[in-house]
Amino acid sequence: MTQVWSVLIVLVVILGSVILHELMHGLVAYWLGDNTAKDSGRLTLNPLKHIDPFMSVLLPLLLYVAGGPVFGGAKPVPVNHYRLKGGPWGMALVAIAGPLTNFLIALISFLVGYYTGWLMSGGIADEILTNLIVINLGFMVFNLLPIPPLDGSRVLYAIAPDGVRAGMERLERTGGMMLVLVLVVFFSTALSKIMSGAILMILQFFYFLVGGQML
Repeated sequence: MTQVWSVLIVLVVILGSVILHELMHGLVAYWLGDNTAKDSGRLTLNPLKHIDPFMSVLLPLLLYVAGGPVFGGAKPVPVNHYRLKGGPWGMALVAIAGPLTNFLIALISFLVGYYTGWLMSGGIADEILTNLIVINLGFMVFNLLPIPPLDGSRVLYAIAPDGVRAGMERLERTGGMMLVLVLVVFFSTALSKIMSGAILMILQFFYFLVGGQML
């Protein structure tokens, strides 16, 4: 398969994955009583409503070309946590919905590939499924980092004491995304090692579920 087709497959997988990730944030928020995402037009599969040119396209593609774990994100879905049922725990559920969606996409893709024999077959189905697995696990691990405004910070917020919550809110207002970009740009090697290790552990778990073994 040509490099052009490989890049196109990766791009489609990236866009589909981040769209479903953000859509599930919005749907869970809506189910919990907040219609902000719905009113903002974010409960849609329209990629133009979700993608961020740098985080959704350029960064993941650059990481793919560089051979590192592929991760990134999309425009955050607007959520009014004051409307959510469950308070901080409601917000945690909204946050975890995105990474959980990526996990389920990766798991379903693995199971399909494993039981059909398409994984490790060397064909186009193998390449598509492998990218679905690895890219979605990358998105999941990256977004679970406990740094505002990433999803992991929302989960941490639900269990953190008030002082830590106040600090996280200040960090998010004053430059949380900048901190994420600094982490990606200046600590990419360490971040890649952490993410690669986490992805490998999850893949080993997948093989454990089916009674198989990684090659």
